Amino acid sequence: MSEEHYAYLLSEDEKWWNRRRVRNQASDSTHAFVRRGQVGPKGASKILFYVKHPVKAIEGHGDFLERITGNSDDLWNLYGAETVFKSKDEYDSFVEGRKKVTFIRFKDMEEFEDPVAFEVVHAATGLRQMPRGGKYLSRETVNSILGKEM
Repeated sequence: MSEEHYAYLLSEDEKWWNRRRVRNQASDSTHAFVRRGQVGPKGASKILFYVKHPVKAIEGHGDFLERITGNSDDLWNLYGAETVFKSKDEYDSFVEGRKKVTFIRFKDMEEFEDPVAFEVVHAATGLRQMPRGGKYLSRETVNSILGKEM
């Protein structure tokens, strides 16, 4: 993993972030972030969670484990319990019939006491808006955004 790919910034709806927070408080186990299609980081040390409208802030982070792409049913059977979905039906509705999906597995999720507003991300990266697919960030950029060493 290069220093340029130290962290990966993921966008998440507030609904799913809130579920992820509840799941994390109940268990410190491994988590999985589900993406439609085969997208996401191939390698990183950290995952940063940017919660979209209305929050528009980085709300937390976790330690990246792996990205797995494959058949949506197979991945659900293997890792569905690590996701925010309450049932296979809810998961199926989320993936919208796609046969190939991506599971981004991570551990040690932490919420930030002080979420980082998009304006701070913009100032450090020049991004005018959050990329839908996410974005790699260097360690230097992450430290700049968070105002501390990661």
